[in-house]
Amino acid sequence: MMGGMSEGFALFATAIGTCAVAWTERGIARVLLPGASAEAVRDQMSRDRPAASEQEPPPAVAEAITRMRALMDGARDDLADVALDWGGVSDFHHRVYELARAIEPGSTVTYGEVARLLGDPGAAQAVGQALGRNPFPIVVPCHRVLAAGGKPGGFSAPGGAQTKLRMLVIEGAREPDPPTLFDA
Repeated sequence: MMGGMSEGFALFATAIGTCAVAWTERGIARVLLPGASAEAVRDQMSRDRPAASEQEPPPAVAEAITRMRALMDGARDDLADVALDWGGVSDFHHRVYELARAIEPGSTVTYGEVARLLGDPGAAQAVGQALGRNPFPIVVPCHRVLAAGGKPGGFSAPGGAQTKLRMLVIEGAREPDPPTLFDA
């Protein structure tokens, strides 16, 4: 690895549970939302980033952790300036994630709106799949992108849609209306 800095990861407590972050010299490489336990989160990170060792985060990562914690406590912070390691992220996914990063805390958009902003109105499903594989949740706020009709849609984190709704409520977003018989 260039620059001599080894890949590392650290666990950190938030209002929604124990999360984890991994980094390289290029920036944050992975964020994990809470799992069944801190040990489960640690095990998942070890599987996702086998080259990473658990260690004290460097200053830029420590600051990002402080800001992610604050966001999950209701602070207004879009984290848009947090450096990410985009290695292994496809061009389409990168474009989706950059658009998601522009969504203000407390706001939501739909998968279809993101697809339209990408210039491909038919790509709502591909947008949903990209966000389902988001390696940087919280920093790339995939929780702010909802299915049509304000339904939460899928959410790959443990706790699924409930975790997504909790994150939105913390941010002060209006909770999506319950689906009606007319939502298709």
